[in-house]
Amino acid sequence: MTDEVSLLGESGPGRVAGVVGALGAAAAVGAAVGVAAEKVLVRRALRPDPERDEPFGGLRGRIVPVTADDGTHLHVEVEEPPPGSIADRAGDGLTIVFSHGYALEQDSWHYQRRDLRALGRLVFWDQRSHGRSGRGPSQSATIDQLGRDLAAVLDAVAPEGPLVLVGHSMGGMTVMSYAAHNPEAFGTKVRGVALMATSSGGLADVPLGMPAPLAKLFHNAAPQIAGALARRKDLVERGRKAGSDIAYLITKMYSFGSNVPPSLTGFVHRMLQATPIDVVAEFLPTLETHDKTTALTAVGSVDTLVLVGDNDMLTPSEHSDEIVRHVPGADLVVIPDSGHMVMLEKYPEVNQHLRELVARVRRNIAAQESA
Repeated sequence: MTDEVSLLGESGPGRVAGVVGALGAAAAVGAAVGVAAEKVLVRRALRPDPERDEPFGGLRGRIVPVTADDGTHLHVEVEEPPPGSIADRAGDGLTIVFSHGYALEQDSWHYQRRDLRALGRLVFWDQRSHGRSGRGPSQSATIDQLGRDLAAVLDAVAPEGPLVLVGHSMGGMTVMSYAAHNPEAFGTKVRGVALMATSSGGLADVPLGMPAPLAKLFHNAAPQIAGALARRKDLVERGRKAGSDIAYLITKMYSFGSNVPPSLTGFVHRMLQATPIDVVAEFLPTLETHDKTTALTAVGSVDTLVLVGDNDMLTPSEHSDEIVRHVPGADLVVIPDSGHMVMLEKYPEVNQHLRELVARVRRNIAAQESA
């Protein structure tokens, strides 16, 4: 017991009991995954993969250097619409900005980047400490800071608008944070919003596929566990590599709601594995305490799409229902047989809903200009 207490920190029986309970909950999930591990891994090796030649992570745009308000370098890429495209013909200069989720990077928008270039000027960026962006100070790993980072990105690449802001998971929270700090931008500069597989608050109550009592223990002790893992990051990173097969299965379970091609699971798995464990630990507390419900008033002043997979275990559809309750004019879409990585898993449907959102935004812009 001495090693465990020294790892997690001396802080009394209550906290240790909570940590032990959380570890037990995590172990229960791991055991459930492990039962099917060998069969799934064998099937992965044998089944055909229609996406095996897809250049996941290989699409790149023009780099625009951006510096956040605390000096952190943010990696931003811009894709201009091709000549003769819908955007080119519209001539409204619409920019669509994509913000990715927790422990991911801008490449998680692969199919949107590949297929939606005709819609407008596309902007993709890596949130601080993720992907190619610089590492921010540990105390800056907050949703509020991410909202300020998005403001810096917009000032650099689209200072005038019109804009459509698209956010997945933590990226949706980034959009809500931007709205909380800049409500006056909505309806003027920002003309549309898409919130995918995200939440305005209450993530500490999500069961994560576990029985409710175990999930509660896990949530209560997760920040302490993450902090302990971050302090032993070299050891943990070696363990992540050694346990890559089980991590692959956990990625599949929590990312998707259908039997996606192995290369797609592998792509998400690589992004998650590339995010340092201490970055994962630093952002966990802000996700647990995040609450931007009041920011939805500003979001509600523009065309809004709220989209979620029906099998999302990380941001369940009830959280999208809650967003729509505060944005009653929003278009709520629940994608069948889909999990948290809905924009990859069901990209044809997601892309079509984004096209429809942009079309509505363009109609409203044109109507205002002709009035």
